[in-house]
Amino acid sequence: MQYPPTPEQLVADLVLLLDMEPRGTDRFEGRRRKGGVGRVYGGQVIAQAIAAAERTVPEDRAAHSLHAYFLRGGSEDLPIDYAIMRDFDGRSFSNRRVVATQRGEPILNLTASFQVPGTGLSHQSTSISDVPQPEDLESDNVVSRRYSDEISFPHQTKIGMPGPIDYRSVEALRWLESGKSPPIAHTWFRTVAPLPDDPRVHRAVLAYASDIKLLGTSIFPHGYRWGDLLSVKPASLDHAIWFHEPFRADEWLLYVTESPWAGHARGFASGRIFSRDGRLVASVTQEGMIRVVGGEG
Repeated sequence: MQYPPTPEQLVADLVLLLDMEPRGTDRFEGRRRKGGVGRVYGGQVIAQAIAAAERTVPEDRAAHSLHAYFLRGGSEDLPIDYAIMRDFDGRSFSNRRVVATQRGEPILNLTASFQVPGTGLSHQSTSISDVPQPEDLESDNVVSRRYSDEISFPHQTKIGMPGPIDYRSVEALRWLESGKSPPIAHTWFRTVAPLPDDPRVHRAVLAYASDIKLLGTSIFPHGYRWGDLLSVKPASLDHAIWFHEPFRADEWLLYVTESPWAGHARGFASGRIFSRDGRLVASVTQEGMIRVVGGEG
């Protein structure tokens, strides 16, 4: 692969990462991320788990919700095994359980529900219309590179590296500078190149992206800088997504995240994901461990 990789190569690698390899009846293997070092990104495990579960239901049944618990940190050195349990198949709904394992130990449990599309009552909360448009914002990678000399994060080598998803934060500096601020953030995101038309791919990519910019909002009121592992050690505990409307993850989506509560060394955050035309396409919640290094929390 050429370096730096092209946007098309980055997205092709992401699609391949989420293309599960069959390993027998209702068993799949999740590939390793190219160049991955250390701990597996939680969004990858969620995305691979829902992608595996989707392979066991008819195509006319779309995932409408998932609930996951992180049990152990995964290693980038190994592929991940996914076992699917077919708990229920009714006329309109199907339910699947997924256990992701490495070295024979579970690292994530996930339950997902699927539905044949139906009709009924309809309403949604309004989108945030007064935020800057993505064309008026710099990519987070660009902003991070500009600050790289001032940031002493342990994972500094990853700052500003190109990735398959372009994140553009309205409050970009809030993630890079210390200082107390309200626990809410707005981030546009989309893949850096087109995706296949398969809606299952787009749901998996949204699941992959949903683990970013979420739990971090819970430290904003306390003056810490997200990612500064010398001060704060975070770890996701559970994660839930509800898919509401069709969408494309290669078109701009607005992720509005906020944290209504933190305490007892945990933070809670919720997110709403809107299409550019204002449709609420997904909702997300997450609770995570947040421990202050050398202090209480």
